Amino acid sequence: MQTEIQNQVKAPGDGPPPLPEEQAARVIEHLAGCVPRLKDAVARVVVGKTDLVEGILYALLSRGHCLLVGYPGLAKTLLVHVVSKVLGLPFGRIQFTPDLMPADITGSDILEEDPESGARRFRFMSGPIFTSVLLADEINRTPPKTQSALLEAMQEKTVSVGGRSYRLEEPFMVLATQNPIEQEGTYPLPEAQLDRFLFELKVGYPTQTEEVELVTRHAHNPLERVEPVFTVGEVQAWRNAVSWIPAAPNVVEYAVRLVRATRPDASASPEVQRWVRCGASPRASQNLILAGRARAACEGRFNVACEDVAALAPWVLGHRILKSFQADAEGVTTDQIVAKLLREIRP
Repeated sequence: MQTEIQNQVKAPGDGPPPLPEEQAARVIEHLAGCVPRLKDAVARVVVGKTDLVEGILYALLSRGHCLLVGYPGLAKTLLVHVVSKVLGLPFGRIQFTPDLMPADITGSDILEEDPESGARRFRFMSGPIFTSVLLADEINRTPPKTQSALLEAMQEKTVSVGGRSYRLEEPFMVLATQNPIEQEGTYPLPEAQLDRFLFELKVGYPTQTEEVELVTRHAHNPLERVEPVFTVGEVQAWRNAVSWIPAAPNVVEYAVRLVRATRPDASASPEVQRWVRCGASPRASQNLILAGRARAACEGRFNVACEDVAALAPWVLGHRILKSFQADAEGVTTDQIVAKLLREIRP
């Protein structure tokens, strides 16, 4: 089965899936059986965090990106590294600092001299962004000028340097981390860049049982125990197969109604008009369905359900809702706003 899947993917890209529908069904069936294997492999190193593993996998299959928000020491970096290694994907890490420049991410043209002829020419030296899984560690610690170096890559999957455009090989995803409490000397992400992230995943503290286990099994170099379980070819086949999964009109309508309910216009609920300054864009509606396809595929289903949309809404909508001063004064969070909308907007 693994060889068959690898042979089905001939060329990476965002174009039409190359595998026929009947083969896509077999790949999705295979994917559903691989999800427990992925979780088990990650759990050998990272205790708990099962929901985050699912979120990262859904984003990867949806060709999206994730923003991981959590306090220091909660294994955000380790989790990303382990997941990429288990999936057999090339991994790159950038530690964002105030003095980081865009060329440090994208790469730059360097002047070379031929030792024989003495001729000089410019050659492009690629940066760390040319990988499959890019960890942008503490992304809010660098100025917007450097943060924006990721925008083109995240949206168009290209990098422009010196008047030339370079295509990033698929699969490609950005996993950025952010500390929610320490804001001194940081640069909040622009809303345009936040909107490029498919999910915002909140990383919480482990339970007492999980913390006892992770302290007990502590290792100085846990990545030594991680071996690739899957291949790039399998991941590409999964992504192509997910594109075949349909969404019924009522599911699409439910996703659109849910997103439109976040906008504080005349038809919005009194709470939304009071708590929300700016609601989610149509990109959120699209992302709910795209991520819903991935969730359905991971559960072995060949259709998107309204339950998928409702389950993914907190991850998709949370970072796309701008709260008002009134919401801050009342201590209302975006998670509470989304939860209220899910109770009011029914399929």
